[in-house]
Amino acid sequence: MRPEDLDVALRPRSSWEAMELGTALLRRHAGAVWQPWLLATLPVFALLNAAAWMLDRLWLAMVLMWWLKPLFERIPLYVLSRGVFGRTPPAWETLRAQVAFGRGAMPGYLLWRRLSPARSLLLPVDVLEGTAGTQRWMRRRVVGGPAYAQAALLTWTCWLFELALALGAVAAVFVAVPAELLPASLRSFWALLYGGPPPWLLLGFNLAFWLAMSVIGPFYTAAGFGLYLNRRTETEAWDVELAFRRLRERLLAQAAAPLAVALLACTLLLPWSAYAQEPGDDAEPATLEQVFGPRLADDAGFREAAARAYRDPPLGGERTLVEWKPKAKERPQRRPGPDLSALAALLSLLAEWGLWILAGVLLLAVVLTAPRWLPWLRGSLRRRRTVPTPVATVVLAEPEPLPDDIASVARRLWQDGRQRDALALLYRGSVEAMSLQAGVELPPGATEAQCLRAARRLPLDAARELFAGVVRVWQYAAYAGRLPEQDEFESLLDAARVQWGWSR
Repeated sequence: MRPEDLDVALRPRSSWEAMELGTALLRRHAGAVWQPWLLATLPVFALLNAAAWMLDRLWLAMVLMWWLKPLFERIPLYVLSRGVFGRTPPAWETLRAQVAFGRGAMPGYLLWRRLSPARSLLLPVDVLEGTAGTQRWMRRRVVGGPAYAQAALLTWTCWLFELALALGAVAAVFVAVPAELLPASLRSFWALLYGGPPPWLLLGFNLAFWLAMSVIGPFYTAAGFGLYLNRRTETEAWDVELAFRRLRERLLAQAAAPLAVALLACTLLLPWSAYAQEPGDDAEPATLEQVFGPRLADDAGFREAAARAYRDPPLGGERTLVEWKPKAKERPQRRPGPDLSALAALLSLLAEWGLWILAGVLLLAVVLTAPRWLPWLRGSLRRRRTVPTPVATVVLAEPEPLPDDIASVARRLWQDGRQRDALALLYRGSVEAMSLQAGVELPPGATEAQCLRAARRLPLDAARELFAGVVRVWQYAAYAGRLPEQDEFESLLDAARVQWGWSR
């Protein structure tokens, strides 16, 4: 890798600026990313949904699409890793490269690293660098250490964006519904969810999830790739290396001619300087007496002035330092204990693998016990389907036919002390006569209120008033136990006989 070939300005950035750099790279190469993304994910989406439809488990297609996201995230990573050097691969090249691109790292990202919150940051380490074993583990620690929290927050944020987009796609359906039909549509939609969503609705949910994943997934990978570039810039000082290289090129360009002249001059002057050197140059330097001889004068005033200058605190070299020192003597350093770093590393590795094994066992237990608790869970969110009880058929007794002379029979019942039966016969006879005269066919078991509403079609007011009086007397007798007087019964019976045309 040659950092000088990068097509981006390298400098230490904050994690948020690094994510923005990744999204800017994605916007620059949007076509080269989304074309192979759609070409790769759409057939997988169709196949998974077709298989899930055959198994009557359409929700399983959505789960598998979500689980296979690390496979799809290699597509934007491949394009951006080339685009950062100024080369945009075509769609067919990206798709063909997915066969072998990062193939060794995919089992981990589909199994024990699938739920890693920093997947977007660590995926370039495993896929692009191609290291293995201990070196890969160390690279993951170096690259992912300080930016792990930001990468986890990026994962959580993108997941919420996907959820919001999927729900928004479902809610967008109701935008086209007229306002007056919206409450009924929402009730129908809720009834579908509550009573068990049909297959076409589950297929719509899967489609909304795929659309949301296709929109957010490349941004998620690009932001993680920006974090990865920033971490490599910080740890490997790419920006410093590039600055030195630019400085060297500039200096070489500006000082090439003078430097050549200087070198030539040094080359020409070197023999003459060697000849000019005398053998006595290695002796001790001459003293003042040797230089000046008898002309040297002792200047006492100069020495006194120099002494005062040295005694002056601002000019002199003397100064007072105050510092604290511990009274107790330093204890001898303890002998270093045995190096337990290897044991600590082994225990941490065992603990990490133990957690992953425990998580795998829990996941396996959840999958194996799904047939037991999944129906119960689905039943808790919807109304349990009630088994239709067999319809019991009961043969209703045929009503007793009315006598020919209703008035005489009713009067005889009243005289025999069966006033309630007499009133019941009067009511039944009045209802039948009313339905004939009004031309209304009453349902079996019609109530008094239905009969009164039907009596509104009687052509005569006297007939309607008579029928209302009969109904009122019958209701008092049937529900309140209040029987009319003898005279009132006789008058009502005579009026009914005349009005309904009963024989004497």
